[in-house]
Amino acid sequence: MGARARTGGVAFPHPVAFWLGTAAVTAGVILHLPMFFDAAETDYMLKGMEVDGLMLAGMALILVGLAATVYGVLEGRTRTQEPTAGIRVSALDDAPIKKSHVALLLVMAAAVTIDITKPTTLGFVVPGFSKEYGLKSPLNPGGEVPAALLPLAGIAGTVIGSFIWGWLGDRIGRRASILLAGIVFIATSICGSMPDYRLNLLMCFVMGLAAGGMLPITFTLLAETIPARHRSWLMVLIGGDIAGAYLITSNLADWLEPTYGWRILWLIGLPSGILLILLNRWIPESARYLLIHGRRLEAQAVMERFGAETVEEPEESELAMEQGVRGRFGELMRRPFGGISVALALYGLAYGLVTFGFVLWLPTNLRKLGLGVGTSDRLLADAALIAFPVIVVVALAYGFWSAKKTMLGVAALAAAALGGFAILGDSVVDNRLGLELLLALVIMSSSAVVAVLTPYSAEVYPTRIRSRGTGFVAGASKAGGVLGIGIVAAAVAPPTIAASALLGAIPLAVAALAVAWFGIETRKRRLEAITAEELAGAAERADSGGGAAP
Repeated sequence: MGARARTGGVAFPHPVAFWLGTAAVTAGVILHLPMFFDAAETDYMLKGMEVDGLMLAGMALILVGLAATVYGVLEGRTRTQEPTAGIRVSALDDAPIKKSHVALLLVMAAAVTIDITKPTTLGFVVPGFSKEYGLKSPLNPGGEVPAALLPLAGIAGTVIGSFIWGWLGDRIGRRASILLAGIVFIATSICGSMPDYRLNLLMCFVMGLAAGGMLPITFTLLAETIPARHRSWLMVLIGGDIAGAYLITSNLADWLEPTYGWRILWLIGLPSGILLILLNRWIPESARYLLIHGRRLEAQAVMERFGAETVEEPEESELAMEQGVRGRFGELMRRPFGGISVALALYGLAYGLVTFGFVLWLPTNLRKLGLGVGTSDRLLADAALIAFPVIVVVALAYGFWSAKKTMLGVAALAAAALGGFAILGDSVVDNRLGLELLLALVIMSSSAVVAVLTPYSAEVYPTRIRSRGTGFVAGASKAGGVLGIGIVAAAVAPPTIAASALLGAIPLAVAALAVAWFGIETRKRRLEAITAEELAGAAERADSGGGAAP
């Protein structure tokens, strides 16, 4: 067994380049911090300050470091695209849950939390950002440039990033793509030190690229590694950590923003990104990915790491059924995947409109209605705390009752909660208890919507295009955010609570109908069995004159 195989799927093709690049990126970010701390006397407002020599040197180090880390994770030679014959993939699903599975789940949960805090931070950053730069918002109606450009730049980045990282995950591997996203998280934490709002917009866009890509890749890796009987509910439990991320973000805003200003919420990307990179030894490559690319010895080592015996049989690999599936985005819209792709895209679009057309503007709208900074942040933190445990119920329903029906149920619940805000409008603040309960219901249900969306999309596509498919659905959810924020930017002010609630409630109802029509059941089913059923269904339709199979 080769040196790469003995590592159990956690080696770097060029480790020296990767670690030197990581050190260079980190050092480059640190060189940006003096300007931030020098602004303590002005309440950490950097507007109008000139970019100094240290910052320029830091930017150069970051660029060099990024190039080195990309080289560090890339394979040195082209691999075969034919699946390895004779190794039973089902062994991964027959394996018992081991410490290696638990470690992977914990690390991926941390990765998802770090990832989700990026877009959720936007809502808490916008008020301070618009105040410092004099941008137009309800808190500063006299500005000329709309403050909505910041979240628009960030979410636009996540749309593009979802497609880029979806392609990378299928091209260079799940593990390499996750680590590259972590490096970009470290690099873009310098957004907190940018003295010009245009630089903030640029760095927020780049940060969005990595944030958009991290989520689909982590769930692709989990779907291909966790045994089928536990896969569904565990992935939803991790996916539901948007409530946990919102809880963390709102508490950090409550604790740090009054003292250090809004910029500190970006700068914490430095330690969180470093943490993710340091946990890399518990992030192996997917054995399914390795097998379909002919990397047999490495796949065997990963399978053994997770307690799966590599049973060899004379017949073809279970992955051989995917030979007709082409590794390209266009495959997502061909039979048999076109219908489910459209349904999940609509579901994701609706989620994006809810999160970035309604939830994003809650801190701003609550302050507009008379609640102070501390009061509104604590109210949102309390709401997230109430909503957090409900994700466990959703995860159990998805994994042990029905994946498809759970998706429909959480969409209906989110639409109902938004309907409550649409009916009450601005008067919702007159009843503090009722407001907190409605907030909890919206955060809980919107968290549940995305909690089931990404795991489901990672289950319904074959290995060859799983990363692309999950990235496509994630991109659709962020596209909903671009649409929602774009509407706000065009109006040059956040919509009222009632209007933004309707902006999400109606698309959710449409998305639920699409999933009811095109959705398939994935609960406790092996990934290869799901793919085989889809491909067999397409072949039957072709034989009966319903069109060509893929």
